Amino acid sequence: MDYRDTVFLLVAEQRSFSKAAEALRISQPAVSRHIKEMELRYDASLFERKGNRIYLTAAGEKVYHALREIAQHYRNLNFEMGEMHSVQSGEIIIGASSTIAQYVIPRVMASFYKRYSHIQLHLMNGNSSEMEQLLLDNRVDLALVENLSSQGGIRYRDFLHDELIVVTGKNSLYAGRGTIEKEDLQQIPLVLREEGSGTLEVIRQLFAGHQIPFEDLNTPIHLGSTESIKNFLLDFNGLAIISEKAIQNELYLKTLVKLQVTGVTFPRKFRIAQKIGHNSRLTDRFVQYLLNYTF
Repeated sequence: MDYRDTVFLLVAEQRSFSKAAEALRISQPAVSRHIKEMELRYDASLFERKGNRIYLTAAGEKVYHALREIAQHYRNLNFEMGEMHSVQSGEIIIGASSTIAQYVIPRVMASFYKRYSHIQLHLMNGNSSEMEQLLLDNRVDLALVENLSSQGGIRYRDFLHDELIVVTGKNSLYAGRGTIEKEDLQQIPLVLREEGSGTLEVIRQLFAGHQIPFEDLNTPIHLGSTESIKNFLLDFNGLAIISEKAIQNELYLKTLVKLQVTGVTFPRKFRIAQKIGHNSRLTDRFVQYLLNYTF
């Protein structure tokens, strides 16, 4: 890849000439010149402006996806060449859903770094569907997701058991119950994650398995992160359904209270997602470390 390719990728991902210039520590006119030279090379417009934002054209999308794939090949090559000299170096870009990124994968990354200190790790996070799209767009080397559905072009492997649990705030009307019935989940106000969240998708499917009509739930609000939900519960007379991995400190401090649901559990698996046809010994090194990690 030459320098113009790097400039193009940054502009495409930042959706901004000025932000790309800042990241590269060059002037904005220099960025514009590099993009113009690429457009002359391919005889096509690569960006279009709509209002104050820029977007890739159809030709720009094609160039972007090709260059992202080439960038992955370069990272793989650098790792393999380093291995020939007994130096394990390189770069891995990990995409992780919000729950995994906040409560699961940082410890694994720290442990991996202790063993392979010359390998750079980068973490991107969002909801599960966003991470799968980044994977398909070649913007991450692997994605760690918490949803149940599967996308074409991606292979999945389980790596950790999780359970969703029902919780409420310590001052809530329901904190003293200890146990609730399945029918209570349809009547008591329930705060849930946003659309696209792997947790929300799992809840929807698990509710269907327990014959709990999802459309009949009393859900006055959806929030974009587990941390938001936990803080919301502190002054909310209602319930939430949250990963057990995300709630340990609050349960220990007794700011939130776990409620059992008679005859109902919500198990799920966290999964590794990799793009089919993309093989990287460097990424596989991290995946194997993750699969063998003792949580």
